[in-house]
Amino acid sequence: MADTARTLKGKTLFISGGSRGIGLAIAKKAAADGANIVIAAKTADPHPKLPGTIFTAAKEIEEVGGKALPLQVDIRFEEQVEAAMAKAAETFGGIDILVNNASAVSISGTLETSMKKFDLMHGINLRGTYLCSQKALPYLKKSANPHILNLSPPPDLSPKWFAPCLAYTMAKYGMSLCAMGIAQEFKKDGIAANALWPRTAIATAAIEFELGGKSILKHCRSTDIVADAAHAILTRPSRTATGNFYLDDEVLAAEGKTDLSGYAVQPGQPLLLDFFLSAGPDGTMNGYIQFPMG
Repeated sequence: MADTARTLKGKTLFISGGSRGIGLAIAKKAAADGANIVIAAKTADPHPKLPGTIFTAAKEIEEVGGKALPLQVDIRFEEQVEAAMAKAAETFGGIDILVNNASAVSISGTLETSMKKFDLMHGINLRGTYLCSQKALPYLKKSANPHILNLSPPPDLSPKWFAPCLAYTMAKYGMSLCAMGIAQEFKKDGIAANALWPRTAIATAAIEFELGGKSILKHCRSTDIVADAAHAILTRPSRTATGNFYLDDEVLAAEGKTDLSGYAVQPGQPLLLDFFLSAGPDGTMNGYIQFPMG
């Protein structure tokens, strides 16, 4: 039964990198409420190995009841982000929610990480998140329930997360620090800023392509779990739900949903913990396996 007080109907979401995967799942969940979705991503032409473009995403969004604005944007460039924010506000009358979803990944050691890869990860993950947040804030200040949600992990300064992939870890933690800092700086304006991270690896084409092929997918959950958790966060009052490092299963537990078996790609298989997490919700490895980093 839908809770009419917990809806994104009529809200405008600006989602970076939302042409596929988790970003698209969050977009479609909001669109089902009747939200306006701005898909800001680079992919205007089909990728040879990764399905989905801003235009196919827009079609899927509109098919489930939302309004879509596909914009080709490289979030490393200030003028492109500025223009996209202005176009979003002009089209839909404002911006209520920013989802910083775009991310680049390279699980590689220091000697194996080229500076080109380093710059790409920091340019998209850290700089892009900061830039999109900065340019969205003037619009968010005008919203009745403004939110920024970064798809990034709870910071953990254990050296074991830095040694195998130092550049990637710094870039992802930078996104989380953006959420923490903006939450405090703009608390007086009623703007929520939070980070959300999945407990387990999520079955996306990018995971399959970058990290292990099809064999890894059976140990993953679907993108729906992150979309459902994001929806729960983004419909909370912004003044009382800010500055948090959320995990998807904990968000859903707080909403009364503890049976997560329906999200498993292959029920009965042990689930792969996501990067930067060491245990399941009960503090043990029961039912979980650790991704071999390094």
